[in-house]
Amino acid sequence: MRPFELIPPIKDYIWGGTKLREQYGKESALERLAESWELSCHRDGVSVISGGEYDGMTLPEFIAEHPEALGRNCGRFADFPVLIKLIDARNDLSVQVHPDDEYALRVEGEYGKTEVWYIVDCDEGAELIYGFAEETDTETFRKAIEEGTLLDIVNRVPVKKGDVFFIRAGTLHAIGKGILIAEIQQSSNTTYRVYDYGRLGADGKPRELHIDKALDVTECKPPTVKYGQPQRINMAGMWRTPIAECEYFFAEKYDIFRSLTVGSPDTFTHLLFLGGEAEIMYGGECVIHAKKGSSVFVPAGTDTCDIKGKCTVIITKESKGGKIK
Repeated sequence: MRPFELIPPIKDYIWGGTKLREQYGKESALERLAESWELSCHRDGVSVISGGEYDGMTLPEFIAEHPEALGRNCGRFADFPVLIKLIDARNDLSVQVHPDDEYALRVEGEYGKTEVWYIVDCDEGAELIYGFAEETDTETFRKAIEEGTLLDIVNRVPVKKGDVFFIRAGTLHAIGKGILIAEIQQSSNTTYRVYDYGRLGADGKPRELHIDKALDVTECKPPTVKYGQPQRINMAGMWRTPIAECEYFFAEKYDIFRSLTVGSPDTFTHLLFLGGEAEIMYGGECVIHAKKGSSVFVPAGTDTCDIKGKCTVIITKESKGGKIK
């Protein structure tokens, strides 16, 4: 089954910018392009197939007709497990937390959210919030929220291009202004905000906070997973950079100078192009001309599929399950 391109749904949250349109070719009538959901079967926005036999079909419709395209690694999930985004933060995002699967399924009726961030680009001096500066407790956390001193106890991290942050469910976090991120996450849209800089929503009222739920799920301690620049691995004709391996997904970044063969009988493969250009070869011919911003779905079991060209791409697969690496 041949690979195909995806058109993402676009979100215009109040903190978003215009880089996804200007630099990544995303099309939308919206003024702000805060997020593009590059791979999504979530009910709040689904990817649509572009070109080929299934042109115009939504990704969930395609999977309903061809469940084998997911591969056996997805068999342990009731729903499509992964959501991949590009996020342009012109302004600070709210300080927030996501629940784990047990809590989210019980309270929200969907999976929880563990995610990983790859810093695609950032302004000089940009920073984000990742956990707490020191171990604390729920009552201190509550008091800081109520008194408006939460930013005094969080862990602020200066960022640079190429940094990786693994955000386990239960970790307090916030993307800071001036950061462009590729996010690979569980397919969930459940977020509990605890601080939002006093901003007003489109209705002119302060945006909703979810303090009690956040207190239920937040781990009140510094992050325990190493973050920063992962080590690049020099391979023949390319550099490989590990991003994340956990029970929900497996992701790597490749800087390709000639070619790379992709695809697996066990899992679908998603290609998110961050720079350069490439031809996606299938069956001996070019089926997709990929460029910066292209999103490509390679069904499981696809015969030889090659990326040929000079490009940078994040490759995500469904993992076999296992611990975070």
